[in-house]
Amino acid sequence: MRRLDRHPLRPYRFAMGLKTFTEEFKQEFYQLLEARRSIRKFKSDPVPQDVLDRVLAAGMQAPSGKNFQNWRFYVLRGKKRDEYLGYSQKSWTNIQPILQKQLKPSLYAFTERFFYTLGDAPVVILCYSMNNPQEHPMTSAGSVYMAVENMNLACFAEGLGCCTMGAPLEIEKEIDQFLGVDQLDDYKAGHLKLLCGVVLGYPDHEPPKAPRQLEGRVTYL
Repeated sequence: MRRLDRHPLRPYRFAMGLKTFTEEFKQEFYQLLEARRSIRKFKSDPVPQDVLDRVLAAGMQAPSGKNFQNWRFYVLRGKKRDEYLGYSQKSWTNIQPILQKQLKPSLYAFTERFFYTLGDAPVVILCYSMNNPQEHPMTSAGSVYMAVENMNLACFAEGLGCCTMGAPLEIEKEIDQFLGVDQLDDYKAGHLKLLCGVVLGYPDHEPPKAPRQLEGRVTYL
């Protein structure tokens, strides 16, 4: 099992303080936010190790409740990724009735293929929260989701695509057993909790981004 022992972002560090970014940088940052979208069809090209390390390190730059940095990431590639396909397919059986009613036939068929192939994504990351009795479970979960969003943005900055999935929660216990986390003391104590999965790789399509719904989302008091 490979661990991230070095800090891939260290060469890019600078003194933060009250750093003022250029207008060009700020424009590119907001363009990145707008460009981000969920990718569900990938090229077979592997993701280089240094790129994957940077994406994971970007996730771990996120804020966290009481600075517990409670995210735990399990990265599947190669044979382990292929074995996970069976679990992805099984999770589809629970979601299928809802999406069949909700999606147009063409989009439903595309989504079904994605669950059966993961869009040929070469990397799957399963994201867990290490809950601490000193922190509210919702705050712990929120910390992990902030890390996942950092990873989403880092993927696009690296020319990758990704898709965050809640589907693993449909068969949560089976995923825990598949990864072997159910044998860990923290899991047995009820602290280790699966939250989502992320598939990533080099995109092989350019899907439209769903329009942002702004009405009623913000209230100024």
